[in-house]
Amino acid sequence: MPFPHPDGEYAVTTMYSVPDDAWYLELDLVAGQRNLVTAIVPDEDPAREPTVCFDPRGPHVDVPYEVMRWFMDQVEEEIRTSRAWMRLRPELVEIIHQLRQEHLGVIDDDTFRVVLAEVRAQVSEADLPAVLEAAFGRNPDGSTPSAQNG
Repeated sequence: MPFPHPDGEYAVTTMYSVPDDAWYLELDLVAGQRNLVTAIVPDEDPAREPTVCFDPRGPHVDVPYEVMRWFMDQVEEEIRTSRAWMRLRPELVEIIHQLRQEHLGVIDDDTFRVVLAEVRAQVSEADLPAVLEAAFGRNPDGSTPSAQNG
């Protein structure tokens, strides 16, 4: 669903590409239903960096600075939320990346208990919450972080 800019002339559409393991944010000109800029934010592989692409074949369109800044703020927030775990210490990033690859971010309760014991053997108790949240969206007790906040 498009998220409109306050002036109503532009909108950002966000979608996830499973084959690319990445979030796509598109800045669209609403009136022409035309994509102007696409930001790609990989969220699985720490080696892949976010990128911004412009359509070189399309006609030139002047995008106001305020609109481009608004779009880049949306991209920055996506990078912050989907890649925050990649800013942890390199050894934790590697563990999280392996867990995400092995379990695809989804784990049932029985498997979680087994994996929890394995992760506890690899990381400190202080690092455990960050690793489990990044890998599975769970706390050490198996609950989801949003369940405790809400």
